[in-house]
Amino acid sequence: MKLVGLVSSLLKHKGSQIWGLAPTATVYDAVEMMSDRHVGALLVLEDGKLAGVISERDYARKVILKGKSSKETPVREIMTTPVITVAPGETVEHCMQLMTDHRIRHLPVVEEGKVVGVLSIGDLVKWTISAQEELLQQLENYITGKYA
Repeated sequence: MKLVGLVSSLLKHKGSQIWGLAPTATVYDAVEMMSDRHVGALLVLEDGKLAGVISERDYARKVILKGKSSKETPVREIMTTPVITVAPGETVEHCMQLMTDHRIRHLPVVEEGKVVGVLSIGDLVKWTISAQEELLQQLENYITGKYA
């Protein structure tokens, strides 16, 4: 099944709220912000430009397992870079393929050098389920003669 939804449509539906912090912030600040915002990753922004991504996974693997202090370690030391991004015109299917191929859970959306949103794997799964339910409803309406 092909998913024809575009990133721009998904962002319109879910919103384009962006949570980020500077690379000089501490990892503790990042984890606290993720907890407060109920997100699993944050964008790392330097001079308004996307410099990296920090996720719960980065924290677990690059701070806890390495015995570092989250209150002393700057985000710059553990952020994921380079960042894989997509444009608003990309398809949901392409985003899912990128996330699968690169084993990532968050995908910043960039247009003309500016971050315009972030997609999570959960966003893509919700979109896919919704698209499948809509298709099933259309097929049911067609079969039962309720097709408009």
